[in-house]
Amino acid sequence: MSALNLDDFVDLIERPDGGIRRDAEERRERLALPPGALGRLDELGEWLAAAQQRVPVKPIEQPRVVLFAGDHGVSDLGVSARPARSAHRLVRAVLDGESPAAILAARLGARVRVIDMALDCDPEDLPEDVTRHRVRRASGRIDLEDALTLDEAERAFRAGMAIADEEADSGTDLLVLGDVSVGGTTAAATLIAALCGTDASVVTGRGGAAIDDLAWMRKCAAIRDGLRRARPVLGDQLQLLATVGGADLAAITGFLLQSAVRRTPVILDGVVSAACALVAQRVAFRAPDWWLAGQASGEPGQEKALDRIALTPLLDHGVTVGEGTGALLALPLVQAAAALHAELPERDD
Repeated sequence: MSALNLDDFVDLIERPDGGIRRDAEERRERLALPPGALGRLDELGEWLAAAQQRVPVKPIEQPRVVLFAGDHGVSDLGVSARPARSAHRLVRAVLDGESPAAILAARLGARVRVIDMALDCDPEDLPEDVTRHRVRRASGRIDLEDALTLDEAERAFRAGMAIADEEADSGTDLLVLGDVSVGGTTAAATLIAALCGTDASVVTGRGGAAIDDLAWMRKCAAIRDGLRRARPVLGDQLQLLATVGGADLAAITGFLLQSAVRRTPVILDGVVSAACALVAQRVAFRAPDWWLAGQASGEPGQEKALDRIALTPLLDHGVTVGEGTGALLALPLVQAAAALHAELPERDD
């Protein structure tokens, strides 16, 4: 296996086609509807046209939900409302069709794929197609130790890249990204605070299942300890993911970058995908042009990261459940934009 050189992504990732976007804008001006009548749907349609390199836009026909799963050792500190190292239960709910994301995906016609990167359970407890990319059993406790070795971080990153390639090769035309984790928001907030140069208290949220004040203080302290370990490695994004990220976060970062290489649009979910997007932006500055922010989760870290990336959430409904749910809620909006841009007739004159 050749050494992973993140600098290659700078040359490999191009922006969506600006010329096609101008063609889409000109077509919009010829539609019977008055300018601005569709609001942000116009912008989404033009973005999709540039991403697809075609006018009019092709309707979204093969969306795919991709959920990266993992446990984080920092959950042992009581930073989550869920039991430590219990993410496998959340994964089982997705696989059984009982989670909000699974129910929405079934209703919206989106297939769901779950990838175990670092769940703390026996691999035999889950299907082989879920566990085949697992790097380790739970990521390390980031307040005291590295989440991963550098080799594990590279393996996880490459796994994310491989999954992006598999989806692109299978004809997926829109990716809906999420995570299934316990302790993941703590690692994500640490990455965001490190990359944005802010204090832990600025990015510490309550998580998907809201924590009380004592748990919030424990979480804030863990992030502050993680920050002290993160700052010396800020210049090396893979080392940063190994130090205070985790296998699921490293995989998501690789997935986001390779999706941009393959020109596959992605809808981001909550604070975890936002943190990985922020890391990916540091690797390749053009990559965020291929992403949409699905919804505002209420996590201060997500708001901080999206502001730095210059992405505005499509929705803000106060949904905090995570696991791809917020991104899925935005899927019909993107599908509507594609359908309108493709099918609205032009004026007779």
